[in-house]
Amino acid sequence: MADGDLLGPAAVREIAGRLGVRPAKRLGQNFVIDPGTVRRIVALAGLSADDDVLEVGPGFGSLTLGLLAVARRVIAVEVDPALAAELPRTVAAVAPGLSPRLEVVTADAARVTSLPGGPPTALVANLPYNVAVPVVLHLLAGFGSLAHGLVMVQAEVADRMTAPPGSRVYGVPSVKLAWFAAARRAGPVPRAVFWPVPNVDSGLVAFTRHPPPDAGASREDTFAVIDAAFSQRRKTLRAALARWAGTPAEAERILRAAGVDPGARGESLTVQDYARIAVQARGDDPPEPPAGHKAS
Repeated sequence: MADGDLLGPAAVREIAGRLGVRPAKRLGQNFVIDPGTVRRIVALAGLSADDDVLEVGPGFGSLTLGLLAVARRVIAVEVDPALAAELPRTVAAVAPGLSPRLEVVTADAARVTSLPGGPPTALVANLPYNVAVPVVLHLLAGFGSLAHGLVMVQAEVADRMTAPPGSRVYGVPSVKLAWFAAARRAGPVPRAVFWPVPNVDSGLVAFTRHPPPDAGASREDTFAVIDAAFSQRRKTLRAALARWAGTPAEAERILRAAGVDPGARGESLTVQDYARIAVQARGDDPPEPPAGHKAS
């Protein structure tokens, strides 16, 4: 992947000027203009020639060109109609041999429910800071074929997405992402590689899908418990889940039946714990809780 096959700062600004496009703060548009960063992202994504990559927010095509050079196909979902229309022309001009591998969908990735061609196998994207977590969760829920991925997000968001139970920043994004996948920090991204330069740091999050918790719980029921537990973060689970369960006493009964200490707080529980709570609330018989999670 040579620099001549990628977009540098001058090329990005030339396309933007020709289209009359100014980066929109409301859309979280910060475009990668450094070929070295593109090469690094593509390498860390661990793609193969069999991967059909879903890219969200391709913008001017900096990362798209790098992905096309490695993957079998790239489905680029772009909400900006002007950028979506220009992307195929950019690829045709810079790397014409890769054009057949590209499909562009003009849509909001937070709402897309179907894509052309075969199912995507990997998600690789520079995600808008303000919608990163909802977009990732929506796509993982809607496309079970997404087996792995690498996303670039605000550094704080990366910390929350990958935080373990008990961490100061462990919360709703951490637990919900853990339902779908194992996630880890894959490195920082300096501000200078973007145009315009953002006023926050960025980070890479890599994930690998795994089966959901085997507790017989639905994702919807489990996520409802998670939302309730973290709506009052400093309270014990008995208090935090009182409204969700109906009464504090019923919350305590459900928690004890699930093998969870009612005096614990939401940030100490794993996604498996939340799944067991959801099962008990529904009245099903769950599998035995693991050692170390017995009620006190």
